[in-house]
Amino acid sequence: MSAECGNNTTRKIRPSDASSAPAGRSDGLARELRLQALSEADRDLIRLVNDPLFARWQEQIKAIGGCANPIYLSGSTVTRHAVTGEVISSYSTDGEPGERLAVRCRNRRASVCEPCAYLHAGDTFQLVRAGLSGGKGVPDSVRERSRLFVTLTAPSFGPVHRVLDGQRCRPRRDDPRCEHGRLLGCGLVHTEGDPAVGLPLCPDCYDYVGHVLWHAHAGRLWDRFTTAVRRCLASAGGVARSKLGDHLVVSFAKVAEFQRRAAVHFHAVVRLDGPDGAGSPAPDWATESVLLDAVERAAASSFVRVPDSGAYGTERLGWGTQFDVLPIRSLPDGDGPSGNAVAGYVAKYVTKGAADTAAGLDYRVTSLEDIRAAVVNSHVRALMGTCWRLGGLAELEHLRLRPWAHALGYRGHILTKSRRYSTTYGALREERADHRRGDTKPTDGPDMVTESAWRYVGSGYTPGEADLPSPSPKTSP
Repeated sequence: MSAECGNNTTRKIRPSDASSAPAGRSDGLARELRLQALSEADRDLIRLVNDPLFARWQEQIKAIGGCANPIYLSGSTVTRHAVTGEVISSYSTDGEPGERLAVRCRNRRASVCEPCAYLHAGDTFQLVRAGLSGGKGVPDSVRERSRLFVTLTAPSFGPVHRVLDGQRCRPRRDDPRCEHGRLLGCGLVHTEGDPAVGLPLCPDCYDYVGHVLWHAHAGRLWDRFTTAVRRCLASAGGVARSKLGDHLVVSFAKVAEFQRRAAVHFHAVVRLDGPDGAGSPAPDWATESVLLDAVERAAASSFVRVPDSGAYGTERLGWGTQFDVLPIRSLPDGDGPSGNAVAGYVAKYVTKGAADTAAGLDYRVTSLEDIRAAVVNSHVRALMGTCWRLGGLAELEHLRLRPWAHALGYRGHILTKSRRYSTTYGALREERADHRRGDTKPTDGPDMVTESAWRYVGSGYTPGEADLPSPSPKTSP
């Protein structure tokens, strides 16, 4: 056969060879079309579960108790022997999913992160309980000390609708009206879920300026109260105020709570110790009745005066007439609550924000438009608007009313305590971390040097991650 004839020879093509490439492209195209038909969350979920490190990501989220808004960090930690330079231990996020490590957001508000709020409530219970019953470095002898549970409220800024256990709100026989023509009484029987509860009977008569300024100065007023308690105790013992520390120490722990009328009130634990703090008893003359009298007198006499302004005049701010004080007992009885009951009460309210009682927002507002758009009642909106208006005055700039308009001008911490009352949140977290690490910590010691380099790289969940169930906060580690 000639060469020319050889060039004309052809190879038989199998049907499978002719259709293999187009079929592969068709399958890929069909798969891509199916993915595009899915929602963004479903596509992200498919990406997540197909990631080789998906199991490790689940371990991270479980380790932080299913935090609703995890913080992601990237970096490394290396521990070396200070003399030899030998690496004792090391950790890096290079092998983690996305080269990052998830940690708790530690937000105390249940409306923001329920798992972290649950953990914070538990820490608060231990912190308050230790100061009443001992433990966590506090001697058990504090159970025998004079201890009071005090409630301090804001004054009235105008009559509001209220719940009175089946009784009428504000019954009036003659149906008087204010200067704006509105009734000053209310014959209705309100329930807890009634949206009218907490709203003023006449918004035009209500002292919104006084309400906001009281919130802005509540921290100073509390400081004046604690100072007045010590001054009254010194007077009762016949000692100079400057020498009171040689005889006794007054320890406090307080939590702030928003009422339905959108006003903050304080629940406080007051304890008397000797000059060495929780480890020593107070002198014999510093009895429970003496402490009770000092607290009552301090609540009635302490006040803060706001500098005069042409916008609101002069304001003298003190505590409200709704004042309550109960002795705390080692065991529950009819005379007062137990230490455990008080700790549980404080822990319950420490996770609540202004939004939980419809008394504000959990996020900051940056303009009047944000205030108008906020999902709040007219009373709270008026208070936020007053914060914004007063915040523009030069003489009130130091109060930072605009940045704290979402909290109605209150910028204090939810829970504060005196240094000697009990342990700290930091100590409780460290104790929990030590428990997780175990009894041995080979990286600790004078011969060890630890070098760490970490940076923030993000927070929150992707759409697919958010759809996955998280561990229950009550079973979180």
